[in-house]
Amino acid sequence: MISSPSPAARSQYLLDLLAQVPDPRKRRGRRHALAGLLAVGIAAVIAGSRSFAAIGQWAADAGPEVLTVLGAARGAAEESTFRRAFALVSPDVLDRVLGAWLWTRAVQAGGRLVIAIDGKTVRGAKNKDGKAPHLVAALAHGIGAVLGQAAVTAKSNEIPAVRDLLKAFTDLAGAVITIDAMHTQSDTAQVITGRGADYVMTSVIWSLWGSRTRPPVLTWASMRPARTH
Repeated sequence: MISSPSPAARSQYLLDLLAQVPDPRKRRGRRHALAGLLAVGIAAVIAGSRSFAAIGQWAADAGPEVLTVLGAARGAAEESTFRRAFALVSPDVLDRVLGAWLWTRAVQAGGRLVIAIDGKTVRGAKNKDGKAPHLVAALAHGIGAVLGQAAVTAKSNEIPAVRDLLKAFTDLAGAVITIDAMHTQSDTAQVITGRGADYVMTSVIWSLWGSRTRPPVLTWASMRPARTH
């Protein structure tokens, strides 16, 4: 029987990835390692924290053993320390690192990794122009985690943003990408298949099925890819 990695081993892999994030803080006065601060903040958010005050409180309550596993050997940092660290790091770099980590946590459906791509306007947020940002995100089926996301520029639309997002992944071989009708474009399909993945482009309008019937349920096994790897 193959045992799963220990919590310490899983945390170390996250710390190794977070170590790739450049530290923008001044060298003088640093007390806590950046990777440890980010790891504790991520753990706190996963545990339900929704503010820097909550992250600081979670860290204070976590205990030395938990903090050590998360790379915070010097103990819990103050709320202001977390706030400054997350404000200074590059959000794009951190997003890529978290996507790489979540990729390892993703589960497979029918033996294949299934990724849903969709675009949404972020409510309650505003960019420098005062408008709500629009993002396209890649969501892993099974764990419901965002593996990566890309912003849609003001003078463009989701189509090029999705292609940029797909190109940013280091490995899509064997995955199945589900995407809606807006992206039934040959160029988008070529980007997906060029990365060794397959796609399911959906265009189901519920009203066409009638008010009392449901569309047929398809299993992954029943879907035949248009090509083989």
